[in-house]
Amino acid sequence: MTLKTTAFIFLVGWLSTSNLLAQSLELKALGANEDATIILDALGYQQRFSDFNSLELEVNSIANSLSHLGYLESEFLDLKKVNDSSFVATYILGKRYTTARIHFDTGFNRKILKLVSNVITENYFEVEINSLEASLKTLNAEIANTGDPFSKLQLTNIRKEAGVLYADLNIVAQLQRTIDTVIVKGYDKFPKPYVKRYLKIKSKQAFNLKTIREKTEALENLQFAAQIKDPEILFTKDSTLLYIYVEKQKSNTFDGFLGFGTNTDTDKLEFDGYLNLHLINNLNYGESLRLLYKSDESEQKTFDVKAKLPYLFGSPIGLQLGLNIFKKDSSFVTTTQFAKMDYQFDPKNSLALGINTQASTNLLDNLNLTINDFKSTFYNLSYIHIRPQRYDKLFPVNFQFDISAGMGKRTIEDIGQSQTKLELNSFKIVNLNLRNSIYGQVSAAILDSDTYIENELFRFGGINSIRGFEENSLTANLYAVFNTEYRYKVSSNLYVNSIIDLAYYENQILDLKSKLLGLGFGFGVLTQAGLFKLNYSNGSSENQSIKLSNSKIHISLSATF
Repeated sequence: MTLKTTAFIFLVGWLSTSNLLAQSLELKALGANEDATIILDALGYQQRFSDFNSLELEVNSIANSLSHLGYLESEFLDLKKVNDSSFVATYILGKRYTTARIHFDTGFNRKILKLVSNVITENYFEVEINSLEASLKTLNAEIANTGDPFSKLQLTNIRKEAGVLYADLNIVAQLQRTIDTVIVKGYDKFPKPYVKRYLKIKSKQAFNLKTIREKTEALENLQFAAQIKDPEILFTKDSTLLYIYVEKQKSNTFDGFLGFGTNTDTDKLEFDGYLNLHLINNLNYGESLRLLYKSDESEQKTFDVKAKLPYLFGSPIGLQLGLNIFKKDSSFVTTTQFAKMDYQFDPKNSLALGINTQASTNLLDNLNLTINDFKSTFYNLSYIHIRPQRYDKLFPVNFQFDISAGMGKRTIEDIGQSQTKLELNSFKIVNLNLRNSIYGQVSAAILDSDTYIENELFRFGGINSIRGFEENSLTANLYAVFNTEYRYKVSSNLYVNSIIDLAYYENQILDLKSKLLGLGFGFGVLTQAGLFKLNYSNGSSENQSIKLSNSKIHISLSATF
């Protein structure tokens, strides 16, 4: 026999012997009677072991399992060796206790007991024995979240009566912790007021880890920053440091669209479009600047600029400023300016109070009774509620409610006219499942006045209003638009949608009341360049049938950089 053959036989023999030894010890758990043995078998304990130490650990584990099940008087009697490979462990189970009644003092927070018990009185609560340990861990975690992370719960004066376990609950409390320092990691220039005012996390605030995690989730609602991992706490002997992990996001957008359709008068193809630049947090202050220029097929030009400065000097007050210049062919030009002071209650709700001034000039040489020079001043109160839709790049906002009311006066040739305005813009996405959703938007406005002139009326229609009509081609002193879309997500970056738009408007100058309908379809795709959208729509009024020649195709691309 060669040396290699001998070594191979030895190796195979050694592996076979080791395998047999690894499975050579067996354990059987027995009770004082057959019923007790059945209960032990139901525990599903391990029965085969590679060594005696593992077997002993399982014997102790069985005893602990019996206690957790409520056999509080159970005892491990002995472990007998039947032969070289078999052992028998004997247990006495005793009486089973199913309920634990835990007494607490009057200073205990009874609200957190609802997390673990359905039976709560003025001085005790009840839980099942098999969930007692888990219940105490839950209560201890809640107490830790309220500012005492090192507190411990103890059961004292334990006693058993009539199948019920009785005990007193004591809290071994430490000195309550407060947040001493908040440190932002990952985005060192993150605007400091957003920690105190937006997240509402302040120094010397009572430490509550659960509340902190809930507050930092609001970072997902910011366009310019996102949370990259859960906050962490560093406890030292005399201070508590809170670390928030944030990274800066691309938030600037450049939006534009190209629209074309057939002019019903000339039967020629006409183009319209706009450019929309939105700059956010470029100065690391959380500020935003929006610049819009629009030119459409009705020879209308719009220049609009808005700036928002949040949390001025670290206060909860923000400032909004805006300028809008609108020119209607050679008829008139209107300049609007506004200033608002807003108060952000929380990441979802804000209230603003402001002033709006307007001046319009008649550019026509001939006398036009419906267009006139005027000046107006309005004092406005507005409220905005925004509810985001997390982890959805295509539709980041699920619900928005924006309402504004104003009172003011319009002056024509030193003759004043009191007026009121009310404007509403609200939308909601109803998610039917992961792929299907329904989008609904309501836009409405009313100008209440004894008399009206054309250049003060609301202008609507187009891609951002009722689709299928020319941009800003409709004028009204009262209008309401209801936009609906059924959306189907083909993938996380692509969707298709239907278009059904309804509108009603009134124009008292023309003594006109009319209903409008817009129908169509579209799609959107999120590319590396941004969100590309294409909509095909056709509009008609109640006195006009749908004509394919009136169809509008709108193309837009919103690029993020």
